[in-house]
Amino acid sequence: MITLIKNTEVYTPDYIGKKDVLITDRRIAKVADQINLQELEWIQYIDGTGKVLTPGFIDGHVHITGGGGEGSFRSRTPELMLSDATTSGVTTVVGVIGTDGTTRTMTNLVAKARALREEGITTYIHTGSYQVPVRTLTGKIEDDIMLIDLIIGAGEIAIADHRSSQPTVDELARIASQARVGGMLSGKSGIVNVHVGDSPDKLQLIDQVIEQTDIPITQFYPTHINRNRKLFEKGIEYAKRGGYVDFTTSTIPTFIEEGEVKSAKALRLMLEAGVPIEQITFTSDAQGSLPDFDHNGRLIGLKVGRVRSLYEAFIEAIHEEEIDITDALKTITRNPASILGLNNKGEIKEGYDADLILLDQQDLSIHTVISSGQMMVKDGEAIVNGTFE
Repeated sequence: MITLIKNTEVYTPDYIGKKDVLITDRRIAKVADQINLQELEWIQYIDGTGKVLTPGFIDGHVHITGGGGEGSFRSRTPELMLSDATTSGVTTVVGVIGTDGTTRTMTNLVAKARALREEGITTYIHTGSYQVPVRTLTGKIEDDIMLIDLIIGAGEIAIADHRSSQPTVDELARIASQARVGGMLSGKSGIVNVHVGDSPDKLQLIDQVIEQTDIPITQFYPTHINRNRKLFEKGIEYAKRGGYVDFTTSTIPTFIEEGEVKSAKALRLMLEAGVPIEQITFTSDAQGSLPDFDHNGRLIGLKVGRVRSLYEAFIEAIHEEEIDITDALKTITRNPASILGLNNKGEIKEGYDADLILLDQQDLSIHTVISSGQMMVKDGEAIVNGTFE
């Protein structure tokens, strides 16, 4: 099937005006002011009048096999369903394990990632979980990254959190060096995704690795930087030194009341502080638990993260924080593609994967979602469902 999208306002994520976009063989074949093809039954035409065309969203931190468990076995959260992602505009996800590295295994993570790929969205994963030493698939971080096509980095390694393995500077440095070498030798990012908790230590462990070794600051990809005001302020300093920062869009009212900085507001404040937009991303932490602990570390409440929160934070950034749509888009398209080394993703560009979203020009509601050239959502409704949906 060849698809031709006509007369739509295109954001690559940079705005390039009204264009036609031709899709062939799962990729973007042509972007031009006007593309005219003979009317044929095997060409799918989409009228983009009154619509905005953007790259498909990239969610770089999703517990695709489920997460949680902090409230015993009954609190284990469910797996990601295909339509949860596609109806939220997400066409690429990166799967992680999280707190439970015992019953949530790497083999299960690989199997779920392949299932999501078969169902229609691009999926990658990181090797490991909160725990140190890292529990890998092959026995070595380098081997996992080099030999398993789905694995692009290590993580999420937990620091500054009572649920972490309390890793040392040497341990985190070793993880980063192994991931870095594995990435270099395989042409992948080899990034280390780091869960940052509520501890007063904040980013101190990463800072010490950077100060004491030759590992560059860009080897780390710390997330949950908006979880409290003090960590957020430390994140501004960290980003100004060249580091990446990721904001978690899934939240609950209690977290906001306790000082979490909502992602949209965090984006505005970071930009006002002079942090380059290219260093900032949003991720949903979908299917992960949103646990609420008392001062003694006892679990007192639990909710589940949602992929939809990524789209909602994008809209909030534009409508409530008055962020330009191009900057808001970059946090969930071009930026994560660049940081995670996802070639041919995150942009509307000839030769890139045909991961596209048509949004209503007035309210930016999701109308159509195309993943690798296949229409997944039409008129805001999923037309391709997961196997068990």
